[in-house]
Amino acid sequence: MPGTSPGSTGAGRYAPSPTGELHLGNLRTAVLAWLFARSTDRRYLLRIEDLDATRVRLGQAEQQQADLAALGLDFDGEPVVQSRRGAAYTEALATLANQTYPCFCTRREIAEAASAPNGTIGRYPGTCRELTPAEQAVRARQRSPALRLRADGAHQTIRDVRYGKVTGQVDDIVVQRNDGVAAYNLAVVVDDAASGIDQVVRGDDLLPAAINQAYLATVLGASPPLYGHVSLAVNGAGVRLAKRDGAVTLADLALRGVSAIDVLGLIADSLGLPAVDHVAELLPQFDPQRLPDHPWVIT
Repeated sequence: MPGTSPGSTGAGRYAPSPTGELHLGNLRTAVLAWLFARSTDRRYLLRIEDLDATRVRLGQAEQQQADLAALGLDFDGEPVVQSRRGAAYTEALATLANQTYPCFCTRREIAEAASAPNGTIGRYPGTCRELTPAEQAVRARQRSPALRLRADGAHQTIRDVRYGKVTGQVDDIVVQRNDGVAAYNLAVVVDDAASGIDQVVRGDDLLPAAINQAYLATVLGASPPLYGHVSLAVNGAGVRLAKRDGAVTLADLALRGVSAIDVLGLIADSLGLPAVDHVAELLPQFDPQRLPDHPWVIT
């Protein structure tokens, strides 16, 4: 595999948010991240991404870990919990002080500007980028600002096991929310660097975000990881799988007589691998280059 070698001291990771039970798509990505890491002699780490306190559900982190263990997935060391990492994020923000600017835009304003004739969907339109200090002061009396990274149109190249080299323009991403909490993009980059993460496996819907995160890593003096963006699990309508799609969690499937080993078999089949009694039995047959490019359709 490009960028890896036996005996690597790096690590891969799985990083769920404790906002609900893991569904089949989440579990499949966790299995894939485990296979990628273990097949390259990397450590496999767990991170609990719980910065959005309004969405965190009591007991879900523990339930998620139990579900992962039921599939035979093991982790090295204790989980990293983002809500306990505030000091590290504050330090990173201080490092970026001369490369950020306050942004007072609401999500609605950004969406409307991006959809205008000269806008670009999915990118920040630059509304607050050149505000004067006086203009910032006026807006600050109306709304607390977020902080955005000033990328100045930079381009970044990432390496992906499945997609090769991918180059894209960096967006002016939010690094601190307007409530003062570190933004997702900052937190994941800081935590990956601190944990020695050099391999990130996740759904291919996050491929565009890798450009921004890799750039931020370089700005903070870290090396971007090797990525492995894998196909998603979707429902019959082709929409990314969600818990509302029915019996898609281990608990729901257990009520139908489907065991955790059965679920592991379903996941293995979706990857073109045979059913096994333990996830480790998949390692000798695992080849990232032979993974399916199409989504896993669950009906």
